[in-house]
Amino acid sequence: MPKEYRTIEEVAGPLMLVRGVQGVTYDELGEIELASGEKRRCKVLEIDGGNALVQLFESSTGINLDSSKVRFLGRTMELGVSEDMLSRIFDGLGRPIDGGPDILPEKRMDINGLPMNPAARNYPQEFIQTGVSAIDGLNTLVRGQKLPIFSASGLPHANLAAQIARQAKVRGTSDPFAVVFAAMGITFEEANFFMESFKETGAIDRSVMFINLANDPAVERIATPRMALTAAEYLAFEKNMHVLVILTDITNYADALREVSAARKEVPGRRGYPGYMYTDLASLYERAGRQKGKNGSITMIPILSMPEDDKTHPIPDLTGYITEGQIILSRELYRKGVTPPIDVLPSLSRLKDKGIGEGKTRADHANVMNQLFAAYARGKDAKELMVILGEAALTDMDKLYAKFADAFEKEYVSQGYYANRDIEETMEIGWKLLRILPRTELKRIKDTYLDLYYDEK
Repeated sequence: MPKEYRTIEEVAGPLMLVRGVQGVTYDELGEIELASGEKRRCKVLEIDGGNALVQLFESSTGINLDSSKVRFLGRTMELGVSEDMLSRIFDGLGRPIDGGPDILPEKRMDINGLPMNPAARNYPQEFIQTGVSAIDGLNTLVRGQKLPIFSASGLPHANLAAQIARQAKVRGTSDPFAVVFAAMGITFEEANFFMESFKETGAIDRSVMFINLANDPAVERIATPRMALTAAEYLAFEKNMHVLVILTDITNYADALREVSAARKEVPGRRGYPGYMYTDLASLYERAGRQKGKNGSITMIPILSMPEDDKTHPIPDLTGYITEGQIILSRELYRKGVTPPIDVLPSLSRLKDKGIGEGKTRADHANVMNQLFAAYARGKDAKELMVILGEAALTDMDKLYAKFADAFEKEYVSQGYYANRDIEETMEIGWKLLRILPRTELKRIKDTYLDLYYDEK
């Protein structure tokens, strides 16, 4: 039986100081019992000699220092895992909130996980089809990759997240595929949107959802992505499934980290975020990947809204260092009515070359991708010139490129949130657009592919 302490010294907001404790460790879970018999959970933030600083998961109202007692449970936070988690919805601490029964766990896993030894990793190289042309065709997602979406407040990243979760699949394999979706600090309205969207399309059957609302405690927000990744590790490495983990919104997670850090009176780093935020984010992102000798894989799409649309802000900045590229949403495209408003030029998937080509997508994929990038970049330049100098200053070829840029945004990037394009359809749309330009301009595509695809009308 855990030892009970009646030595609560003070309560300050979500923090509580307990004196004279023995054998208590950092991150250990505790339980506070009030005089009424009500129990609340907490975890140890700091140990200084016999003093333990603990953080409450619920509010501190009603805690009487004299009549409340604390017991420490001798373990860190764990998640009970089983295959029954699929098609279920949990709160940020892994408790069911969909009205269904509790999960009967096959085992209990520490939510902090274990770092994956780099030597035990397999290189990401299989193509994942999201059904979104701007990602599949130009910034391809590869199994085992970490590819964040950089959004901004007011942009429809929730719609894109739900679309990818519904549509994503690994082609050419019958291996089971699952989606683990974790939402942190979102409003009830957003939570409802995700739950309804998953239920309507049947995607919920292969999904595990963890939802932490904006009015839930900050310390729960820090646990939510770890709960999700623990569920993903179990499904991927013990049940051999291919798992796509979507985390939204990392900005809310980092703000919770800052809140807890400030409560502990730590020295703040850039913009008030703790100095260890880089390490903390890496401890999440680096749980994605493929392990040697295991069939399963974890692919991760973290979504973050950049404060003030600033990609040099610490959260997107540090995320960019740890992950393999980024998909950037553009306010300008959103205003033009492009859905999803993915700005393909600054977006980048560093592993895209590994997941495309013969046997994965199509042999002409790399050539077409390079040509579309080059033509769109030149078309945008031509449009900028047109704004400054007027249309008369453009050559006929510049006008063709400007026309290409408009058609590219309208037909290739803008596809709506319910169109699920396979890679063949994405490639065909690419070729259709390239036919706007004369064949002599397509210098990045081999003649064999031009003979095969360009001339067919």
